[in-house]
Amino acid sequence: MGKRVLITGGAGFIGRHVAKALLARGHEVRVLDSLVEQVHGSTQADTHWPEVEVQIGDVRDGEAVGRALIGVDAVVHLAAEVGVGQSMYEIERYVGVNEWGTAVLFQKLSERPVELVITASSMSIYGEGLYRTQDGAEVADAVRPAGSMARGWDPGDEAGRPLLPVATPERKTPSLASVYALNKYAQERLTHIVADAYGMQGITLRLFNVYGSGQALSNPYTGVLAIFAARLLNGKQPMVFEDGLQRRDFVHVSDVARAFASALEAPSAAGGTFNIGSGEDVTIAQVAERLAGAMGRPDLPPRITGRARAGDIRHCFADITRAHAALDYAPRVAFDDGLAEVVDWVARQKAVDRVDTARLELERRGLVA
Repeated sequence: MGKRVLITGGAGFIGRHVAKALLARGHEVRVLDSLVEQVHGSTQADTHWPEVEVQIGDVRDGEAVGRALIGVDAVVHLAAEVGVGQSMYEIERYVGVNEWGTAVLFQKLSERPVELVITASSMSIYGEGLYRTQDGAEVADAVRPAGSMARGWDPGDEAGRPLLPVATPERKTPSLASVYALNKYAQERLTHIVADAYGMQGITLRLFNVYGSGQALSNPYTGVLAIFAARLLNGKQPMVFEDGLQRRDFVHVSDVARAFASALEAPSAAGGTFNIGSGEDVTIAQVAERLAGAMGRPDLPPRITGRARAGDIRHCFADITRAHAALDYAPRVAFDDGLAEVVDWVARQKAVDRVDTARLELERRGLVA
């Protein structure tokens, strides 16, 4: 029998896909979303969603959260401000929405417990991913060298030899390099501590770089692939920090949505934290180049800045072994196939490119070296 599920932040990019996946499995869906302008634009977002009950409200508003929880069996907590760079100067806003908002949610859940809470976390909590030395020894606390490309971007061993990045498992100790990472780790701990105390099942999913159709192209703090698409759509080169060789794991939003749906139906996963990625890695420069080619703009190669942003990490990609075992999670969308879908969708969109404005704000605050 299906559950009645509340999705906080459910009108956003990931939320809409999660709602679709839950509906397909016979669950009922209610959404609570504040429709912030940075994500949804200056015009009112489309809330005409016949299959879904949409409530407009802020996750920091206890009365709104309390109303949204009435009669639900489970919660998928997605509501959050998202963006490593912006979190470093919009500190009060990020802590307010991400940590205080989560505290409000769990305060209300302590009064009205549900069966299960699934919270979206982030790969950003790892800081640097896992590495090995050239001799094969594991390094879980790699530190990047300070300075420019001339001194090298990659962490090294005591002899100065570059460390080798490997897939990062959930057992790696968090290293919180940004306000956003701190926020997401606080959300994880609140989920597990409070859920356990009040007899609820708590699960956290550490999402890697999520992409797909429906991402906010005009938001300069959204996923890097959408940011690059907005630049290309406006006839500008994608801007890539550092040397472009930093490695990431891009996972299609439909795979992420299935992970949430599977977690809802996997009681044995209660209390667990799981990486949700593709299990593959690609450099940021490769992403920009492949996207430009797919969009018919090979004349707009990435512009490599040779500069680094405060809070950025070098390499991190997912070990998804644990999610496969507990959630039967296996990504289905190959990166090139997902890229083709994004390109088809982008061709029908308009995007305001705000990347330069965001970059200048970081520079003005001394957050780009």
